[in-house]
Amino acid sequence: MMTTEDIKRIKELDNSLSIALDINDKYQRESKELKERIQLLENSRPLNTMDEVAYKELEGKNQANIKEIDRLSEENSNLRLIKKL
Repeated sequence: MMTTEDIKRIKELDNSLSIALDINDKYQRESKELKERIQLLENSRPLNTMDEVAYKELEGKNQANIKEIDRLSEENSNLRLIKKL
């Protein structure tokens, strides 16, 4: 059987849940609006020549780093095999 205190606590929890749901809904709406605004801003600014050059340079360095990591990983595996012998 539920006591008066139990009923009071349930009402408090229900109220807290309602407040939390309202806050969450507000956050979700604001988050969606901000993401849309960011997307619009990103799409509205075309890359200039310097941006493109810097991007291509960084992309090239990234690819070189990936190849070096792969090479070192293979070398590390080979060393482990040799060590086991």
